[in-house]
Amino acid sequence: MRQKLSQKGVIVKMKTYDRQNIRNICLIGKNKAGKTSVAEALLFAAGKTSRLGKVDSGNSVCDFDTEETKRKMSVRLAIASFEYNGNKMNIIDAPGYYDFLADRISAMELADSALVVISGKSGLGASGSVAVEKVREKDLPLMFFVNKMDHENADFNNVVDELKNKYGSGAVPVMLPIREGGKLMGFVDVAESKAYRFENGGKNEIDVPENMYAELQNTKAELCEAIAEADETLLEKFFSDSPFTKEDFKIGIAKAIAAKTLMPIACGSALENVGVDNLLERLPEYMPAPAEADNAAPFKAQVFKTVIDPFVGKLTIMKILSGTIKENSTVYNANKDENEKIGQVLVLCGKDKEEIPSAVAGDIFAAAKLSVTGTGDTLCVAKDEALPEIVFPKPNYHLAVIPKNRGDEDKISAGLSKLADEDMTFKFRNNPETHQLVISGMGDQQLDVMISRLKAMGTEVNLEKPKVSYRETITRPLTAEGKYKKQSGGHGQYGHVIIDFSPCNSEELVFEEQIFGGSVPKNFHPAVEKGIKEMMEQGIRAGYKVVGIKAVLKDGSYHEVDSSEMSFKMAAHVAFKELEKAGPVLLEPIGHLEVLVPDEFTGDIMGDITKRRGRVIGMETGKITAEVPEANMDSYAIDLRAITRGQGEFTFEFSGYEQVPESVAEQVIKSAKD
Repeated sequence: MRQKLSQKGVIVKMKTYDRQNIRNICLIGKNKAGKTSVAEALLFAAGKTSRLGKVDSGNSVCDFDTEETKRKMSVRLAIASFEYNGNKMNIIDAPGYYDFLADRISAMELADSALVVISGKSGLGASGSVAVEKVREKDLPLMFFVNKMDHENADFNNVVDELKNKYGSGAVPVMLPIREGGKLMGFVDVAESKAYRFENGGKNEIDVPENMYAELQNTKAELCEAIAEADETLLEKFFSDSPFTKEDFKIGIAKAIAAKTLMPIACGSALENVGVDNLLERLPEYMPAPAEADNAAPFKAQVFKTVIDPFVGKLTIMKILSGTIKENSTVYNANKDENEKIGQVLVLCGKDKEEIPSAVAGDIFAAAKLSVTGTGDTLCVAKDEALPEIVFPKPNYHLAVIPKNRGDEDKISAGLSKLADEDMTFKFRNNPETHQLVISGMGDQQLDVMISRLKAMGTEVNLEKPKVSYRETITRPLTAEGKYKKQSGGHGQYGHVIIDFSPCNSEELVFEEQIFGGSVPKNFHPAVEKGIKEMMEQGIRAGYKVVGIKAVLKDGSYHEVDSSEMSFKMAAHVAFKELEKAGPVLLEPIGHLEVLVPDEFTGDIMGDITKRRGRVIGMETGKITAEVPEANMDSYAIDLRAITRGQGEFTFEFSGYEQVPESVAEQVIKSAKD
């Protein structure tokens, strides 16, 4: 097909497809399972690309980001849209590494079904199992593709057994690999009872190998039973032992997948392009179209991803839930209460963009240079209600950012703001107590990528462990006297106060005065209070903010000429320093920890919490709650993943302050003074 260019140089090639001919499929699975390679092979099999790109070579369509080519892994979702057999396929390649969970969530929100990619060498694994559970929580129909069957130590039967043990009889192969001498030579299509051998870059139909005939019959019987459960007509056929036709299998498999009673298992090798063409044929047949919606209804779409494109600026990716969008349309952002102009309606294939005249309900499209719209926003045609926002996990891994060059603070904040627009689990804030700029994410890999991207924007920074916002307080009452006297020619300075200090439960200073006889004139009382507040910011032992203090101004004296607000403020400073005799202690922030974890890891998690000076306060099936010092939680996001092999999740929320054990306090104070 000859390509046509719009006035702005964007390729105009793809037509508008109706809902029933659209498939939105996300590729999900653990890191290194080969999801991006599967997307690449699908594009090649569909004729969208003329060569089979490879992740390791840095020339794949979906891993086009600089960080992805450098790291040889996906770090953000990519969409590969292409046409095949009268259908528009929107393949959403989601990162497998946990740190990039936000894009996995967005991918599942955009999709109507999931293709779970599994390594034939290592199986589903713990992190793959977590991915499947997220798909099931989202209630998406799914299909498995056992990849890397070209490897000598790949074992399809082991993977099938693993899936059956985990997900029951609904996990049934629809393809069986043909292996000879440890090599993948072809496959058997279970529904059609046909075998194919790959030779000279193509495939030829062959007889089903004799040593596989029994396996084929057994698997076909399992498949018949699984699809019969979702269709009454097929159920009657099944019980009457009537053979299923090709059309029966086609319709029955699609119905059973949609009903989530069947999770078919395909197989092949993306890198060797074996079995992928068969997978491509089956995806539009088996996987469901988007939910029914009225194209003539008012337009409504939700944004599921924002990308900062180096060439066109901000790209906003959204899914249409009702109605139709055309180029040069004005829409309303229900979240921001502002209008947005959508110039071109774009479809994406990796970094490439194609212009289409319109898109309908169920489709995914992108718009460039929207001014106020961000991830989660609802776009519509009138002042309509916004859809519920997408829920992203709160980041719990933190690092402090230290500029390498003075004066870069504004550039750093601007860069971090752009990065935060792209990834909803990446946050940054200035801590007013520690005076540090702190970035937060899901783990070290994510933050490493963000800092690398920041460097590409022209700003370099160093990272360090964030400072902990300790507090100081006193444990016993004390009467303190403060006298400030200074004579240096002319008017001098004179202030004298006697203050009763005592512990209290207030975060802020509780200040009272009980002066009798005017020993300290009333107009100087605010200066005394101000002086105490200034000293509370400087600490008693280690320079941390002081809390839990009540101060009662009891007595003092003044000089008619030399007393001033400054002199009484300084007198308060002197009195405050006496609090070293009031049993000062260090307080540390404590957080409420909730860990969701399989029961098999309960003992390890509890032991780890104890090592962090934490207290387990509750335990039930799959959940542990504890109180843990914030100072010992800096690496927890990474450590929990290691302990549970990626299956643990946690939340950690500040709950209050507690006294630091003296042995620990001594180390903290020493560190603060160094």
